Amino acid sequence: MNTDSPAAGKVRLVGMTAGAAALAVLVSACGGTGSGSTSSSPKNFNYLSVTENTTVKTTLTSLSTGACKTADEALPLKVETVPQASLDQKLQLLAGQSALPVQFAAGNAPALTQKLYKSGQVADLEAKLKSLGVYDQLEPAAVSTIKALYGGKLEVLPYEYNIEGIFYNKKIFTANGLSVPTTWDELVSDAAKLESKGVQPFSASGQQGWPITRLLSTYLYRSLGPDALKDVADGKAKLTDPQYVKAAQEIAALGKKGYFGKGVGSIDYDTAMNQFLSGKAAMFYMGSWALANIADPKQDTVGAENVGFMPFPAVSGGKGSIDQYPSNVGLGITLGAKSFDKKTGDWVSCITKNYGSTALKDHGSISGFKTNTEVKDANEVTGQVRKTISSSKQNVLWFEALFSTKATTVSQTNAAGLASGSMSAEKFMQTVQDALSAQ
Repeated sequence: MNTDSPAAGKVRLVGMTAGAAALAVLVSACGGTGSGSTSSSPKNFNYLSVTENTTVKTTLTSLSTGACKTADEALPLKVETVPQASLDQKLQLLAGQSALPVQFAAGNAPALTQKLYKSGQVADLEAKLKSLGVYDQLEPAAVSTIKALYGGKLEVLPYEYNIEGIFYNKKIFTANGLSVPTTWDELVSDAAKLESKGVQPFSASGQQGWPITRLLSTYLYRSLGPDALKDVADGKAKLTDPQYVKAAQEIAALGKKGYFGKGVGSIDYDTAMNQFLSGKAAMFYMGSWALANIADPKQDTVGAENVGFMPFPAVSGGKGSIDQYPSNVGLGITLGAKSFDKKTGDWVSCITKNYGSTALKDHGSISGFKTNTEVKDANEVTGQVRKTISSSKQNVLWFEALFSTKATTVSQTNAAGLASGSMSAEKFMQTVQDALSAQ
């Protein structure tokens, strides 16, 4: 939810905020008839993306003049962008006209792409990649994450693949005699020590909301196990159950003790990133897309060599495991079903074989494609994250991943209140559960 700028990070993760009405419009437009997009052969490799994300567009452009030059000569790459806030509306309009482009950024909510898939407008990418003989070019962990999001189907390609954890300032840890905590109790204790020394323990964006709810969901996964939020989605549990409320209380306690600093509710993504990269906060829960920011000396005045990465710690007595990393595929990219011809297949084959290495080499961006060319890591922490991704066996999702669009909006809008203390943990969980029950 990847990459080259903090704005791109917002593209990845704010997602899941499209209005529920969008799906109603889409159902009406597509009719579920399976008619799909027009079947005429495309004249260009049309790619519709969002303005805020430049990494995918730039990498594809590089491929069009390099490794994929032959594919581009047969089917020229043509890029169109729209603001992320307008993406869902644009996709609905094109879907209603059976005019979706050859390749396009998936909707902000997985439910939107699933509707397009069921109406016959999105290609069955697993079948397509297997027929092209390139399915093995996807990282298994990325495939697992996509299928968890899209009802067991490979409906998007992982142009970005991110795991999440806690980036920390090595200098601050060393100066304060801290080692990497392995349990939640140790993490809270370390935060207390830092606060007592006048060091802000955590940087987080309450304005965006999701950086706070990410902490909540990961605590739930550690305490209740990897099915914690699936059980909520399946109706086996509610967010108002005592063990779920306890998780929210733990996160709220961090804010009450001042561990997020002052005014967390008004802190935006860019400011939170800057607080950490300028050494004003010791820790920063974030996804691996932040590696691009860390590698940029203009942004990272702490120095990439002084940044470490650790998993969210274990909860004592919990059912989850410290090696179950929250993950996402960022700005998922999919392809139209009816425009997927041989020339499109040539492009896709080339992308799956070369995108991973090119994005990593040119942008420090980690994708869900395998890297078939040796690329030197930009720094030690990048190598650490890449190794973690390659060895990852089981990943989990984020708080709102399986929520309705309405519940997602309610969750992220009220997260600042949870972190600042203006909304109790019980009230927060009740409010989000009410939104889920209303879907």
